Amino acid sequence: MSTRQDTPDSPPIESRGQLVAEFERGCKPQAQWRIGTEHEKFGFFTSGPKPLPYDGEHGIHALLAEMARRYDYEAIKEGDNIIALKETGTPLGGSISLEPGGQFELSGAPLETVHQTCEEAAQHLEQVRQIGDAWGIGFLGLGFSPKWTLEETPRVPKLRYNVMRAYMPRMGHHGLDMMHRTCTIQVNLDFADEADMVKKLRVGLALQPIATAMFANSPFKDGQPNGFLSYRSEMWRDTDPDRTGMLPWAFEDGMGFERYVDYALDVPMYFVYRDGAYIDVAGCSFRDFLEGKLEALPGEKPNEADWTDHVSTIFPEVRLKQFLEMRGVDGGPWRGICALPAFWVGLLYDGTAIDAAWDLVKDWTADERQSLRDAAPKLGLNAPFRSGKVLDIARQSMAIARSGLKSRNRLDRSGNDETQFLQIAEDNLARGKTPAEQMLEAYEKDWGGDIDKVFEREAF
Repeated sequence: MSTRQDTPDSPPIESRGQLVAEFERGCKPQAQWRIGTEHEKFGFFTSGPKPLPYDGEHGIHALLAEMARRYDYEAIKEGDNIIALKETGTPLGGSISLEPGGQFELSGAPLETVHQTCEEAAQHLEQVRQIGDAWGIGFLGLGFSPKWTLEETPRVPKLRYNVMRAYMPRMGHHGLDMMHRTCTIQVNLDFADEADMVKKLRVGLALQPIATAMFANSPFKDGQPNGFLSYRSEMWRDTDPDRTGMLPWAFEDGMGFERYVDYALDVPMYFVYRDGAYIDVAGCSFRDFLEGKLEALPGEKPNEADWTDHVSTIFPEVRLKQFLEMRGVDGGPWRGICALPAFWVGLLYDGTAIDAAWDLVKDWTADERQSLRDAAPKLGLNAPFRSGKVLDIARQSMAIARSGLKSRNRLDRSGNDETQFLQIAEDNLARGKTPAEQMLEAYEKDWGGDIDKVFEREAF
């Protein structure tokens, strides 16, 4: 999740056109398209295993401070608390931030190829392992915390999270679990113009449940199977209907930047950031803010940074910023960090591939798309669709992604193209089983029902 820093005064918003322009600034020629990959993971003490607290000799704060000391990071603080690290030694740079329950997130730099994404992730994991091995700390890539209850899970002292913690329980049953006990892998991709954005958004929304199923990796809760394959995805179904979901209106005529602005204006706000503090305006309208009608800030109107903050608190399955965020997948193992961007880049960054992907989904109805979203968390690849299963669509989608990556022909130093990163997902599709189902089999047979084995077998 975004980490706010104090910046020079932001221009005031004087017209609705400025809100639209915020998205229009993301338009780029294809030569400038980049790939941003974010992945989250749970930190734990290997003796136990127990979750990392924020404070303490080897807690999260100490880990961030040690990373800043050893490597080329700038520590970002709120008061005395380190809440993020910003990479300073590379031209593009990335960052490390914290989710509400202490989930450790690498927000990767915008890179040209999936090869570079994998190199970036490998470097990051090597850094945290170097410290973790010495301190008795491990990192787990799963979509949902497999053992610790919500009460046992740490609370990161990040100010914006205090507002969200108070508001979330008013809007759904699983908001606090989503905040504190889930992890994801997310891919951020560029668009050429408004029409390209719309096409990518629609393909991304339609196929997001398919990606959820392919990469489903959260079958445990409180030390035992939870009845789902992607419990993380199930949490999002009952978190906050005002700011989540499949955006059925995005498939209607007239979709574009202005339509997304209208949507965002009606999503209730969380906060306004002023002078290093987060002012709680949860549930208020940005439309009212535009008219100076916020009770907490009477007469004050928003600036462009307020709009950027607000857009960052909207959580649909695909989110529009100055790029598109593919948000529907569980956290996963090392190879999955590379497989997900390879899948989406193959589908959306080649003209022939995206046309084929659109042909695959363009006649799906809003009800069908929603039924896929509802079924994927529990049934995964076996979720029914028309006369077949999600597995069938997944295999077709993967074949399109492979052809798109072949066409891109971006080679590494050994002459390999980006299709190599699809292998783990293709192997799962060949078996017809999600990562979650394979873990459940191991839990029942090889692990003897011992959930602690997941920390040994699935850690980075």
